[in-house]
Amino acid sequence: MSEQTLFTDAVDLAVATIRGAAPERYADPTPCADYTVADLVNHLAFGFLLAHHAATREAWPEAWGTNDRAPFLRDLPEREWAAAVEKEGVAAAVAWAEPRVWEGESHLGGGPMPAGVIGAMMTGEFVVHAWDLAVATGQPFSASPALGDAALEAMTGMATMGREAGWIGPEVPVDAGAPAFERALGVSGRDPAWRP
Repeated sequence: MSEQTLFTDAVDLAVATIRGAAPERYADPTPCADYTVADLVNHLAFGFLLAHHAATREAWPEAWGTNDRAPFLRDLPEREWAAAVEKEGVAAAVAWAEPRVWEGESHLGGGPMPAGVIGAMMTGEFVVHAWDLAVATGQPFSASPALGDAALEAMTGMATMGREAGWIGPEVPVDAGAPAFERALGVSGRDPAWRP
C-alpha cells in the first residue's frame, strides 16, 4: 500500500471518529490525560492544518499558535466543528495524495524536515488519535494491518523525542505478539485496554 493511500486512510479514519463524536461528549475524558474530547477534536483540526501546510510548503502564520483553538474553529459553535474539521482533513489528504509532495523538505511550523518523515509521522498521529477519540466516545474502531504497521513505525520513530518534549508518556508494556496497532499504542504511552 502506498504512503499516499495510508495517509488518506488515516485521515478518513480520524474524520469518521470526529463525525461520530457528538458535541454532548466534548467534555468527556480521553486516553490523552490532559485532553477532553473537544481538545482532541481541536488537536486533530490543528494536525490536519499543519499537514496541509506541510504539503503545500506554506508558512505557518505565527498568530495561529497564540490561541488554544484551531483558527478555522475559533468562531464556530461546537456542533459545526465536525464538518469544518472534515473539510480541512480532506484538503490535507488531497494535498498529500501527490507523490511529489513526499519528496524534498518541508516543515511543521518549525525547522526543515524531510517531507516523507512528516507525512509518515502525521499518518501515525491521525490513526492513534482516531483510536483515542473512538474509545473516549464509545465508538467501534478498526485500523487495517497496514495502518497498524504505519502507526507503529511512526510512534517508534518519534517516541524518544516526544518523551523528552513531554507530549508522549512513558511506554505501556504490550505483549510482543500483539497486533502492530496495539504495540503502537503502547509505544505512544497508551494502554490498549483504556476505557472511560
